[in-house]
Amino acid sequence: MLEKEISVLLRRELVVALGCTEPIAIALAAAAAAKYANTKENNIENIKLLASGNIIKNAMSVNIPGTGSCGIKLATALGVVVSDDEKGLEVLSGLSKEQIEAAKTMIRNGIISADLSDSTKKLYIEVIVHTTKTYARVIIEDSHTNIAFVEVDGKVIKDNRSNNCSSEEDEIGSKLSIDVIYDFVNNFDIDKFDLIKQSITLNRAIGLEGLKNSYGLEVGRTIKNQIDSGIISNDIINYAMALTAAASDARMAGCTLSVMSNSGSGNQGITATLPVVAAWEKLDMPYEKLIRAVALSHLMTIYIKIKFGRLSALCGATVAATGSSCGIVYLYGGDEATIKSTIQNMLGNITGTLCDGAKAGCALKVSTCTNAAMQSAILALRGNTIKSTDGIIENDVEKTIDNVCMLANEGTRQADKIILDIMLNKE
Repeated sequence: MLEKEISVLLRRELVVALGCTEPIAIALAAAAAAKYANTKENNIENIKLLASGNIIKNAMSVNIPGTGSCGIKLATALGVVVSDDEKGLEVLSGLSKEQIEAAKTMIRNGIISADLSDSTKKLYIEVIVHTTKTYARVIIEDSHTNIAFVEVDGKVIKDNRSNNCSSEEDEIGSKLSIDVIYDFVNNFDIDKFDLIKQSITLNRAIGLEGLKNSYGLEVGRTIKNQIDSGIISNDIINYAMALTAAASDARMAGCTLSVMSNSGSGNQGITATLPVVAAWEKLDMPYEKLIRAVALSHLMTIYIKIKFGRLSALCGATVAATGSSCGIVYLYGGDEATIKSTIQNMLGNITGTLCDGAKAGCALKVSTCTNAAMQSAILALRGNTIKSTDGIIENDVEKTIDNVCMLANEGTRQADKIILDIMLNKE
């Protein structure tokens, strides 16, 4: 059952995060560099950020919690002001007005530069902080919290660049399969998995916040208002779309509530959790059933994302919604064969959804993916499955997953470049 390995994987990939993980990862690298450069005692001369295209794409337009503003320079400046990397992806929690203003002053003074890195890695962040007395260089790569390299005044303090976490992920991922995950979910001791319970609590809280107050495009709140007005029905699908999209609305708009991320993305954590929670609320089932269903959703998302890659030209919400469709089938009493069917239906439906960066509009994609998750689950429960004669679908669902991941990794390289070029060159 690989209980130990799966437990390690869950602890690594389910991480509490405040704000969109790309600008937060920039802030984390900057906070570490500032700490090593001792900026609290030394005057800062200049700060340089180098980041991969995928990081820049996802950090450009999403609001940073508590600031009402966005931007990769602001994320860098805030990290330097905080100067403490101990909180991980919650590095910017509890920002004061004075700290925000100090960060904006740095930007106005022109001491921060931000450029595209020449690294071939999709997830790469490098921050160099020069003070009047010292300098520090910090690199995060492969995962949002992996501080792989630290250099201070020419002396290398840490260098794990050739021994990063992705190889360990691949090793564990190679042992996983849908069969293994299904067996684990049916047998694990729920008392040992507080992370699953925490993901339900945190992500539901931000979903309810997004339904209650105005954030971003108000995708979820608008759906809920339509339900309350009697324009659309108060059914499982519409409620799931409303709750899940509302969480994304709030998160993309800079809400100061933390979420449980999945595979480095808060929206993936939200999408893997809340459609299942919404279905459970409507079905009125035991809490233990929900925990196992959400665990199944998170693990399926992690399993596919290991092959899919942390950052891609394809939208990660499609993968997380595939996970949640499995969780929904599980709630309805579907067996392993039905779970495999819903995966086929999902991957034959929304695979081509492009990622054009983190922004308010992500809530629309989350809503669409949630709808697809419910539809796919309902079809699978009726015994209806996309056949292997259709497109990228294979008889073996594991091969279908490999086909989708091949598209994400090999088939979209030019698309990734074009999307970034369009975003950087808009008037």
